[in-house]
Amino acid sequence: MHFHQHGYVSADPRIEAAAGYGIDRPADLPDEVDVLIVGSGPAGMVAAAQLSQYPGVNTRLIEKRDSRLVIGQADGIQARSVETFQAFGFAEEIIREGYHIIDMSFWNPDPANPEHIIRTGRPKDDETGISEFPHLIVNQARVLDYFAQFAKQSPGRIEPDYGIEFVDLTIDEDSASKHPVSVTVRYTTGERAGEERTIRAGYVVGCDGARSGVRKSIGRTMTGDQANHAWGVMDVLANSDFPDIRNKCAISSKHGNILHIPREGGHLFRMYVDLGEVPEDDARKVRQTSVDEIIDRANAIIKPYSIDVKNVAWHSVYEVGHRLTDAFDDTDDTTPGSPCPRVFITGDACHTHSAKAGQGMNVSMQDGFNISWKLGQVLSGRSSQELLRTYSAERQVTAKNLIDFDKEWSTLMATPQEELPDETYLQDFYVKTAEFPAGFMTEYTESMITASTAHQELATGFPVGKRFKSARVQRNCDANYIHLGHRARADGRWRVYVFADAPSPTDATSSKVTELADWLNADPASPLVKYRRAGEDLDSLLELSVIYQQGHTEFSFPDVPTVFRPHVGEFDLEYVEKIYATLDGEDIFEERGISRDGAVVVVRPDQYVSGIFPLDAHDEIGSFFDGVFVSEQ
Repeated sequence: MHFHQHGYVSADPRIEAAAGYGIDRPADLPDEVDVLIVGSGPAGMVAAAQLSQYPGVNTRLIEKRDSRLVIGQADGIQARSVETFQAFGFAEEIIREGYHIIDMSFWNPDPANPEHIIRTGRPKDDETGISEFPHLIVNQARVLDYFAQFAKQSPGRIEPDYGIEFVDLTIDEDSASKHPVSVTVRYTTGERAGEERTIRAGYVVGCDGARSGVRKSIGRTMTGDQANHAWGVMDVLANSDFPDIRNKCAISSKHGNILHIPREGGHLFRMYVDLGEVPEDDARKVRQTSVDEIIDRANAIIKPYSIDVKNVAWHSVYEVGHRLTDAFDDTDDTTPGSPCPRVFITGDACHTHSAKAGQGMNVSMQDGFNISWKLGQVLSGRSSQELLRTYSAERQVTAKNLIDFDKEWSTLMATPQEELPDETYLQDFYVKTAEFPAGFMTEYTESMITASTAHQELATGFPVGKRFKSARVQRNCDANYIHLGHRARADGRWRVYVFADAPSPTDATSSKVTELADWLNADPASPLVKYRRAGEDLDSLLELSVIYQQGHTEFSFPDVPTVFRPHVGEFDLEYVEKIYATLDGEDIFEERGISRDGAVVVVRPDQYVSGIFPLDAHDEIGSFFDGVFVSEQ
């Protein structure tokens, strides 16, 4: 962690000083807010956590419940989400707390006795090293707790306003006000229960679930299909002779299918139990299936084994549905100069699917991460409102791809073994598509914040539009082994990784890094010069890191251009921990396909690669950031 730059810190360094609207934050919901977040689910809490890093933005989050979530329905945490947790500072804690999925067992009918099941495969969960982070199972409520802690400890000091529900909104398109959205809310608890009031908001982010009132208020509807196949799901404490009771399993038997997921803590597990096809005239009667019926069905499916349930923590019945809205904001018009969106929807409010692929919470969090840094950047005057058009354009495509994948996976999960092409078909599908459910197939296309792939050959391991895949380097000043991507915090800053050409820092005259550093530090066209505000640290908007091809003993940090060792904080202290060397036998240049001529890799605040540039493409780098930032008015 980086601290002490403003003076000696002896308390918890994760608790940042309150600033802006975080100072003496009023207990009651004010009459005007810059951003109103509706719903404290995964997307809402990520958005609040990120916006709490923008204390000059007046953000409030309302939640109709009277307190924190106690029992969460989602529990699968994909590696991409753990990468996100790392940026918010709690990956280590949640990794320690969660259940780790190492492999997955596949069970099918025994050819010698089809009434019984046998294990037919046990592939690794991540055979190809998609991420250095694990695939976890953690109660959704705990994930929300960690984001809530981050938001409360950040300068904006955002905490949910519990006991307030969204009723409706209207947008005054002709208003010159900074807060043109009128939002009616209703108190649900306490002395004010039933009272309605209207507040004004600059922007509204609807994170209020599949029955979203925000979605309805902007006239969006969800379209798609209902698979007419029901599943019972239960979190239980039980004893069992099933040998893989503590291993993730896909179970197919003559009596149906089960997706079995052990939970954190050593005893709890979840079962998605196949309840079969639902008649069209069922009138939702399948929703009345009792937990005892679900348990009986599970025992029939896993013969010759059984489960003896001692306690049911939670259970439900749902029918698989795949639905999507055609846009994730209140405007269809993407023409520059037309009104920019004011209302956004996230998560289940704009895309629903089955729980089998474990993507609901994970994709929702990325929705919230995506829109929140963009709102922060616009409302803090760093970017134009045009940036907000990229939210729907990016996330709607991602959700469509998720639904297409989930349709195939959930269909296979419900298909009897004898109807599949062969007994390993489901297992093979699981292995070959591992990158998608791990959260790493998202790839944003060219836009104002995503450059073209013209220079992709300079860094083939960092595909433009995909998340920045970390690799290890060695810090020059102290020889510590560092995962490069793990240093990036969710603080709203962009990252610029400069991968040096062949000359050593001691041979500065022949290196293009020296020329780039001079340009970054002093040229009026440099984003560090052009968009840095008076009194700000050099790295307040763009955090620079430089990675050399030499080992850490072959140069010292004073040999490196000063732009990579900025002076920060109240005491103008030199910060030298963003200068890196290449590890012997673990060369990041080789691992990520980086040219020995060097490259500049630009990464946006939510960890996606925005562009690859040659070291000497100063004008091109400047032009890219001119499309992202605006000068202070």
